[in-house]
Amino acid sequence: MKYVYGISSALLIGGAAISLVTGNPAGAQSSQLIVPRAAAPASFADLTEQLQPAVVNISTRAQIEVRSDPFWDMFLGRRGGPRTQEAGSLGSGFIISGDGYVVTNNHVISLDGRNAAQEITIKMHDGTEYPATVVGRDIASDIAVLKINAGKPLPHVRFGDSSKARAGDWVIAIGNPFGLGGTVTSGIISSPHRATGSGAYDQFIQTDASINSGNSGGPMFNMAGEVIGINRWIIAPSGGNIGIGFAVPSDTAAPIVDKLMKGLEIERGFLGVGIDPIDEDTAEALGLPKERGELVQTVEPGEAADKAGIKPGDIVLKAAGKDVTRDQSLSSILANIAPGTSIPVELLREGRSMTLQVVVGKRPSEEDLADRRFNREEDAQPQQMPQSTDAIVEEVLGLQAMTLTPQIARDLGANGEIKGAVIVAVDRNSDAARKGLSRGDIILSVNYLEIASVEELEAQVRAALAEGRDALLLRAQSPGRQPTFVTVRLRDRAEEIE
Repeated sequence: MKYVYGISSALLIGGAAISLVTGNPAGAQSSQLIVPRAAAPASFADLTEQLQPAVVNISTRAQIEVRSDPFWDMFLGRRGGPRTQEAGSLGSGFIISGDGYVVTNNHVISLDGRNAAQEITIKMHDGTEYPATVVGRDIASDIAVLKINAGKPLPHVRFGDSSKARAGDWVIAIGNPFGLGGTVTSGIISSPHRATGSGAYDQFIQTDASINSGNSGGPMFNMAGEVIGINRWIIAPSGGNIGIGFAVPSDTAAPIVDKLMKGLEIERGFLGVGIDPIDEDTAEALGLPKERGELVQTVEPGEAADKAGIKPGDIVLKAAGKDVTRDQSLSSILANIAPGTSIPVELLREGRSMTLQVVVGKRPSEEDLADRRFNREEDAQPQQMPQSTDAIVEEVLGLQAMTLTPQIARDLGANGEIKGAVIVAVDRNSDAARKGLSRGDIILSVNYLEIASVEELEAQVRAALAEGRDALLLRAQSPGRQPTFVTVRLRDRAEEIE
């Protein structure tokens, strides 16, 4: 699957609605299916004619740094070190004020992901071109505001209320796909609230209106001619449109644009937790509803969550009165909360419900966040399963473990006082291996119950089998890293073990 950023039974007869009445046994209450009248507009031409003058094409030129390859530098006789080359892009945007403020995507004007292009040109619908300056940019939401000076009032559009958008609503997109300026496409809203796992601002409007490379930064209009979305990216296995496009909702974009126009810093909330959604395996392991809540993996010392008492293993169900779901992540909720705000956070801790009051912190820059993140690396070396010392653990979890002793802990570079079971081998075909567990990892708890030996690990596995569970939530620690929670599915053949 290719993700492309920089997309730089009802009948109507004679226009009348037909009501279909289902047959029912005598005495049963009849059920009537009401079919509404056709709502599709006869044409988008009048609306397009009014809106097109406010939609612009954006082209950029910049010198960007490229990585140097020592081998080719030597082969071609070039001097080593950083080199630059000229690059350019094409995108779209729209004017939101008569004095020339233009909204687009940050990636349209930032070719290297960090710095704005040195030369930005705005081309109007009538072919007139103006140089543009950057007023402000926000990397997290991928929004940028530009300014042109035309010396006259310019046609402009306004933001609408994206919270009123519904699946099935008509929308039109106007932009500059593949450099073909003034292109108009139409479609419907496929989903007004689509989460894609792409960061703090993970709420998009999904549409089947045709948008392609070059539509980035262009407006998505409702039938009132209001901008309810900024076209941002598409899913395109072949590089072209297949009817799955995403736009930043106006309710997200408008406040950011307003602050950028005023020269204000974009501040968003932050708790300082590493979180994962509750997938089917974790829900099964803990007996929770699916697609509800997020599991706290890590808590950063000194940050808001730590100060409020949130702990690894907590499951956050609500924040600031909003449900944490697959389509509304904790990050997206916090992104719209000002730092310093006190909010209630509802969570589950080892099966117990509780509410903590949290004073929201300030989200660091994307660069700072990248420095804080760590990823578990999979063991790339093939492993042979040695003779098992514990049949249940090996058969059910696909791994072999032994009780962690102080000497083994020190050999692993861990605190000699840590208790648990250390993994000595992992079956490459097991779910444990797929979830990243490897030799040397220390299992600290099972379904929130701490263990101090391989016998206690075995007891928890047997208890899970007796309760009919299909997965276990393990808390494990790799040497030199923080503990994390890993949900491991139990093997099917576990039912055969007595």
